[in-house]
Amino acid sequence: MVSVNVTELRQHLPDYLKQVQDGEEVAITLHGKTIARIVPDQQENKREIALKRLGALSGSVIVGDIMAALDEEWTGDADNL
Repeated sequence: MVSVNVTELRQHLPDYLKQVQDGEEVAITLHGKTIARIVPDQQENKREIALKRLGALSGSVIVGDIMAALDEEWTGDADNL
């Protein structure tokens, strides 16, 4: 967690908000004591994390029936037809 005093926060607010957007908490201090915290929105974080995980899997997975053999035709239920 990053700790910043009120004056520094006012001067560089966009930079600190970017850090929060990236998932980091920012503690705001006044006279050396923490008076508030800016924390990332949990709902947005869960969504972003899921999207990043899916993006990381892109191109490395095969979509389809994982139980079906790749080079054989299914005949397991032929006797029931």
